[in-house]
Amino acid sequence: MMLKCVVIDDESLAREVLEGYLGRLDFVESLRQFGNAREALTYLENNDADVLFLDIEMPGMNGIDFLKSLTQPPITVFTTAYRDYAFEGFELGVIDFLLKPIAYPRFLQAIEKIRDFLSLKEQNTKLENSSETSSDSSKDDSVFVKSGVQRIKLNFSYVTYIQGLKDYAIIHTSSGKIVIKGSIKAMHDIFPESRFIRVHKSFIVAISRVTRIERNRLILTDNQQIPLGRNYKEEVEKALLNQGK
Repeated sequence: MMLKCVVIDDESLAREVLEGYLGRLDFVESLRQFGNAREALTYLENNDADVLFLDIEMPGMNGIDFLKSLTQPPITVFTTAYRDYAFEGFELGVIDFLLKPIAYPRFLQAIEKIRDFLSLKEQNTKLENSSETSSDSSKDDSVFVKSGVQRIKLNFSYVTYIQGLKDYAIIHTSSGKIVIKGSIKAMHDIFPESRFIRVHKSFIVAISRVTRIERNRLILTDNQQIPLGRNYKEEVEKALLNQGK
C-alpha cells in the first residue's frame, strides 16, 4: 500500500530531514510540505492524505489546535522537541510521536506502526462481547476474537495494554497486536476491572504489567511507556497499592 504523506513544521531543517527520510521508502509518496498550519488546513480540506507528520509548537496555529480543527484527520504522528506535549497528543488519537532530533531508525518504527495498523484494520476483527466476557465476571480469563470465520480465544494474561485510535482499539499482547473496531470505552466494558485499568483517555493497561509511575507516565514490564492522565492518576496509584492484596 502506498502511503501519501504530508509534513507540517515551521522549521525548514525539520521538514528537510523528514522529506529525506520519506524519500528513502518506495512505498511512500510525499505529497506536500508546509511551514505553517493555516496553509496546510486549506490543502487537507481539499486533498486526501494517509499520514500527517505534524509539529506542535508553531506560530499562528499550533499543531494541537490544527488537529482539533480537522473533521477527518489523517493518521497523525506528532514531531516535537517537547516530550510532555507529545503525551497530550494521544488524547487526539495520534498513533505515535517522534522526539526531535528524529533518528531514522525511530522514524522507521513509526512508519511500521502505521503500516501494521492499516494492515490489521483490514482484517475486520471483532471482540465477542457476551455476558460471559463482560467486566462483571472477574473469574473470566479470556475473550473470544472473531476474524472472518475464525473464533480465537484471547487470554487476558497475554494482554499488555490497549490503545484507542479514532474508532479503533489496538490490543497489544505478548505475541503481537490486534486491531478491533470499537472505542476505548467499549474495551473498558469488556476487559475485567480486576485486571485492567483505564489510565488515560486513550489507554487501558494490565495492572500486573505496571512496574512504576514516573510523573505523567507509566513504565511497563517491557519498558513500554504509557501516558498517565492527571484525572486517572489517583485511581491508578490506589490500584497499584492494592495489587496482590
